[in-house]
Amino acid sequence: MEHGIQISETLRDVKYEIRGQLANHANELEKRGYEVISLNIGNPGLFGFRTPETMRLAMIENLSQAEPYCHQKGIFPAREAIVMQQQDRGIHGVSAEEVFVGNGVSELIDLSLRALLNAGDEVLVPSPDYPLWSAAVSLNGGTPRYYHCDPQREFQPDVAQIESLIGARTKALVIINPNNPSGAVYDRQTLEHLVSLATKHNIVLLADEIYDQMVYDDAQFVPMATLVDDAVCLTFSGLSKVYRACGYRVGWCVFSGDLDRAEAYVHGMELLAALRLCANVPGQWAVQTALGGFQSIKDLVRPGGRLYVQRQAVMDRVRNSPYLSMQDPMGAMYAFIKIDDRFAGRFDDRSFAQELLEDKHVLVAPGSSFNTPYTDHFRITTLPDVETINTVFDRIDALLEQRA
Repeated sequence: MEHGIQISETLRDVKYEIRGQLANHANELEKRGYEVISLNIGNPGLFGFRTPETMRLAMIENLSQAEPYCHQKGIFPAREAIVMQQQDRGIHGVSAEEVFVGNGVSELIDLSLRALLNAGDEVLVPSPDYPLWSAAVSLNGGTPRYYHCDPQREFQPDVAQIESLIGARTKALVIINPNNPSGAVYDRQTLEHLVSLATKHNIVLLADEIYDQMVYDDAQFVPMATLVDDAVCLTFSGLSKVYRACGYRVGWCVFSGDLDRAEAYVHGMELLAALRLCANVPGQWAVQTALGGFQSIKDLVRPGGRLYVQRQAVMDRVRNSPYLSMQDPMGAMYAFIKIDDRFAGRFDDRSFAQELLEDKHVLVAPGSSFNTPYTDHFRITTLPDVETINTVFDRIDALLEQRA
């Protein structure tokens, strides 16, 4: 009997359980006729959120210009619109040459780490994190080192602990703000401390800001790049979340700060971007309209807006549950929910998620899949309508009541 083909050892430490075994099992249940409520992915289009019409029209009207390859960094109108947004936010010294457009932020995370890391280099990643960051570090020969954003600290970074992790091989610090999965939004002072660390230790700041305009109540989003002078900062954002255009696969990365020190890094990124020729062109024609037009996200996140109302519905159900608790999410489109301590030792987040799927046909993401040291959380998206949210929590409470 011949041996099967062995996969690369670089995949040994890579996991992405948001679309992993549980999601595959949910697909199997649906094929057997069950209706599964899938809350594992923040995918606005699946929950009735539309991309703004002006963006759709901009893409359609420019389809004739979208047939050839474009420049490896992206079309100029898109990059120039991104520069103007940066300038409007008070970020100076950036030109279109420092902007890269990619097939979503996901591709640019991979390219930025590939251009930066040598084997054995370390990257500081938050715990909980968005697991693509950890996976991309490992795939590019690096080692993720986790800094804790503890629930007891409202998921805020512990600056002193971060500094204790910095060593000779530390190359970069990842900041996800607003945070996925916790919904935390970092205050200016915390971000200033992180910039000071990066400047002091000569490490690159990688600021994942894909949810930059998705904040609630009195939370204020502070762009990391506005605080950076002497460090090198890469800011990641895109159309997927704020503009509800996940399928367009348009993200961008902007270099700022000490651009003289970043010169070789920018060239390395351009080489890698050229090797993949270019990003999806049609979707890039929506960028200028998106960034320059009416920002419909503001109506969605203010009181009375759909995202605000659905987030409130989740918070109300968690508060009223005898089995659940959480820190109120101040940004993004997720809730990171804790299972009561009375269940400790009887089943953890993975077994809970498995039972919830099999018994109640609700798909959630186990908290430990976001690289946490604890196993008593799970993440859901807050995108469903209020009726669906109530159905989900009725089923969660029923399952936990059976085991209380």
